[in-house]
Amino acid sequence: METAPHTTRPGAVPELVLGRYRLGRRLGSGGMGTVHVAHDEQLDRAVAVKRIAVGDPAIAKRATREGKAAARVQHPGIVALYEAGREGDTVYLVSELVRGHTLRELLDEGAFSDRDVLLTGVVLCDALAHAHARGIVHRDVKPGNILVPARPGGDVHGEGIAKLTDFGVAWMAGDDALTRTGDLVGTLAYMAPEQAEGGEISPATDLYALALVLYEALCGVNPVRGMNPARPAHAAQTVRRIGRRMPALGRLRRDLPLPLCAAIDRGVRPHPEDRGTVEELRDALRDALDDVGDEPGTIAAPATERLERAAWGGRHETWEDDDPSLVAAVRPRPSQRVVAGLGAGVLLAAAVQWLGPTPFAPPLAVAAVTAVLVALLPRLGWLAAVTGLLLWLTDAGAAGTATYVVLAALPVALLARRAGAWWSLPAFAPGLGLGALALAYPTIAGQAPRPAQRFVLGLLGCWWLLLAETLSGERLLFGATGLLDPAVARAPRDLGTGTVLADVAWPVLSSGLLLVGVLWGLAAAVLPLLVRGRVAAVDLVAATVWAAALATGTQALGGVVRGFGATAGAPEPRGLVAGAVLAAVLAVAVRAVSAPSRSGPETRSLP
Repeated sequence: METAPHTTRPGAVPELVLGRYRLGRRLGSGGMGTVHVAHDEQLDRAVAVKRIAVGDPAIAKRATREGKAAARVQHPGIVALYEAGREGDTVYLVSELVRGHTLRELLDEGAFSDRDVLLTGVVLCDALAHAHARGIVHRDVKPGNILVPARPGGDVHGEGIAKLTDFGVAWMAGDDALTRTGDLVGTLAYMAPEQAEGGEISPATDLYALALVLYEALCGVNPVRGMNPARPAHAAQTVRRIGRRMPALGRLRRDLPLPLCAAIDRGVRPHPEDRGTVEELRDALRDALDDVGDEPGTIAAPATERLERAAWGGRHETWEDDDPSLVAAVRPRPSQRVVAGLGAGVLLAAAVQWLGPTPFAPPLAVAAVTAVLVALLPRLGWLAAVTGLLLWLTDAGAAGTATYVVLAALPVALLARRAGAWWSLPAFAPGLGLGALALAYPTIAGQAPRPAQRFVLGLLGCWWLLLAETLSGERLLFGATGLLDPAVARAPRDLGTGTVLADVAWPVLSSGLLLVGVLWGLAAAVLPLLVRGRVAAVDLVAATVWAAALATGTQALGGVVRGFGATAGAPEPRGLVAGAVLAAVLAVAVRAVSAPSRSGPETRSLP
């Protein structure tokens, strides 16, 4: 539905329809009518009124069907119909006024994260199950018919997560056979094969459309739609693709949980009996909520030309295409690999300069080679760089230092194996510790896209910090005093592998100080849920409370595990206040810069 300007003449009295609704500005127009914001003068509330001219019998029939279908359903995930009436040759449908945006707009703006998509899917599955139980099949589920309410502050999850609208082409139990079969209605790019063929409609028809909406939202492309709407062959290309099995979602988004991908892939299967149910799709979406990212951003769609060259199989066959360009990437972080490469390069150069004997190569050259390797192949490049470092240290007789490197690197590769671009991040913790700002590290870990990744990176940052304290002898946060034998603490680089494991690693692990790492991981995991980049004042308060809780928890845990108690007598961690302040400032600043724009009309397309 297109937005349109207000058309009431200055000074004109707004029109009163159905004896109680005073029409206001026009919100939008579509193929069947126009939508106005209106005031209900009896109940003193804002409503939306769809105005439909019914001179054409087909339009009159569709308007009647929309009113009847909407009247049968009452669900938080469906736009509520208040009244339907006719005056002369015009039908009016009065519904709740939803202030917000369509899912289409939010996806185009990059305002939705993977988690937002899944939450929306859960609500829509429930809404469709509600409609299906009442004998109604929507037949036109698409991003433009899904509304996402917004609070005045701009939160897209305000009074509800999502609402399905426009039941104008809905099929209802009891419709005649002509409505049921041979009636091609809906939106071509989201039609199930049986709907496009004029076949029998069922709840599986809506399931297909919703699964395709989720597929598109998660990977950035609807494979059914012709690639260039401006081309004359666009519609024909779309028709040819209907009914072909699509590329597996897991091939396009390898970071998504496999059960989630399998459920969505099942929902878009060509044959209705193979799709499962909306309840099964809902359960799969709900189960995956904790395993997907909540960073908003647009999805980089595959290159149009390459997708057009993909070899589609025959009817109901598989789309055979192994083109690597189909692996989608999440924006707004197109330079993530470059940043990862630079971080790894700096880290390895520092290790070559300070950890071993005479450097085997100029640190700047080491940094450049490492940066290129990691930028091109994050995980393999990182592993190759660490392996080279270990071989050099071992050959130079620094077995103890090499053991430190293994203790730092191995947990990263094991616990964050799917986050190769983030493997260098824990090095920020000791780096910040040198400047008495270690407590700011959870904010940095909180920038990873998925909650599990944020937790692991927060924990690993604390682990690297503790190892760095024992290796350097510096007090970066708590200090190694009391943890290590004095003889070990005086010359940590001269130790053998067995001594490092027994007299350094074990005392650190058994001290309980990694509980601070657990706290940091939890803090990093929840940070994007608290500081969302939508209302600056709210973000500032949330970041301040978050940082204060982080500082208090770090001091209390550090005191308890070192035997000082939670408060009395416990030495304050180094840079506690400064680190907490920087953590809060960074949290707000990063979110303000990275948050997508949510500007747009106050009220968008409605019933």
